[in-house]
Amino acid sequence: MADEGLLRRTDSAAPKSSLLSEISNVATRDYAIGFSSCAGSAFVFGCIIGYSAPTQSGIMKDLNLSIADYSFFGSVLTVGQIIGAFMSGKLADLVGRVYTMWIVNILYIIGWLGIAFAKEAWLLDLGRFLHGFTIGIGSYLGPIYIAEITPRNLRGSASSLSQLFAGIGISTVYALGTVFSWRSLALMGSVPCLMTLPLLFFVPESPRWLAKMGRQKEFEAVLLHLRGAKADFSDEAADILENTEFVREHPDVCFSKLFQRKYAFSLMIGVVVIALPQLQGVNGFMFYTDSIFASAGISRDVGFQTSSLVQLLTGVLGTLLVDVSGRRFLLLVSQGGAFLGCLVIAISFFLQERHIWETGTPILTLASVLVYIGSYAIGMGSIPWIIASEIYAMDVKGAAGTICNIVSAISSWIVAYFFSFLLQWSSTGTFLIFASVCGFGVVFTAKLVPETKADRQHVLCLFSLTSLRNQRSSSQR
Repeated sequence: MADEGLLRRTDSAAPKSSLLSEISNVATRDYAIGFSSCAGSAFVFGCIIGYSAPTQSGIMKDLNLSIADYSFFGSVLTVGQIIGAFMSGKLADLVGRVYTMWIVNILYIIGWLGIAFAKEAWLLDLGRFLHGFTIGIGSYLGPIYIAEITPRNLRGSASSLSQLFAGIGISTVYALGTVFSWRSLALMGSVPCLMTLPLLFFVPESPRWLAKMGRQKEFEAVLLHLRGAKADFSDEAADILENTEFVREHPDVCFSKLFQRKYAFSLMIGVVVIALPQLQGVNGFMFYTDSIFASAGISRDVGFQTSSLVQLLTGVLGTLLVDVSGRRFLLLVSQGGAFLGCLVIAISFFLQERHIWETGTPILTLASVLVYIGSYAIGMGSIPWIIASEIYAMDVKGAAGTICNIVSAISSWIVAYFFSFLLQWSSTGTFLIFASVCGFGVVFTAKLVPETKADRQHVLCLFSLTSLRNQRSSSQR
């Protein structure tokens, strides 16, 4: 999901303590409220992503929409996301993280109400567009706010846990979509936003933003409330002030620096790992699952209920494993599972089109869809953003995060808009294309993506050496 730019690995010389004791040290009321507000927004994000899947047949029937009309409804989300991504950093810096949260939640509610009471396609599309615009902002805001209020040794786990709530949101919508109408489901989607609004009166502002704005007394007071009166946060405060001073002295050089040759390798890695999950078809699976189930002859109730369970269980598993097994290994497993799922779905449709094993192909397709969804939840959903946040130097993190956010949105639009047309063209061919991209992802990750679970300085040193080798090779040629 967006720039988790302030994430850092723990210094290798720091004393190690148990995860439970580290969590208990930051379990202050202010931190819990701040994290809960972000988790609520992530849950709503998941509800929006999953909404179009179980509601497709109902919306198309009630509003008399064609495949092209519904494809526009599904993909206009990503159009709004692209625009929101361009504005996200500036907005969050201009008005602050908390006021941006107010804007995000209010726009979420307006979008849900627009969809719920739509009588014509234009209002339906407007509500979806507003959701996309808000997601473009929230994809940046959520991870960066969590990174800014969480101690550095817990930022990876906290960000992964927040992303888990997005998976829970998708699972919830899948399950409820088999019981309630699309209008009722949209009204239910506004409930988490309404519950989050009262929390925003108590959410602490980001200490880093306060420091950036020169509000020294508020910065110290907020950090004290976040860490607790007994905590020693003097080193953290000094680090924040040092980074803030650096950013203040170099306000306009981030984008120009990012495109220097020494950052080319890390920029390429970040952009590709962010784009791959989208180009591997995740929005096709999430937005148009109803079409896949209908094409394969799968009961939509059985399909959505099992998908919701698998999404939830594998999301929890991925959160537990991300700091144990390492990012690169888990991403390889995730992409390998997605490749297997897409390949077997293609084989299933191939057999179905030739009337071979007609009784078994629906079961095979459902199992493959579950493999894909589970594989995505265990790694591809959150790990690319964690990797992208850990491979950039401090002076280019903000610019890199913005570019990754925009690339993700554009890649999402490509798949979201064309998926239904591809499915009409050839179900087998569609999933063979996705399987090919997944296979490329496995090779790319195995050959080029580093393991960023190591100490941050070690990772940045690795990229510096790689860039130096590339420069020498270029000069020799």
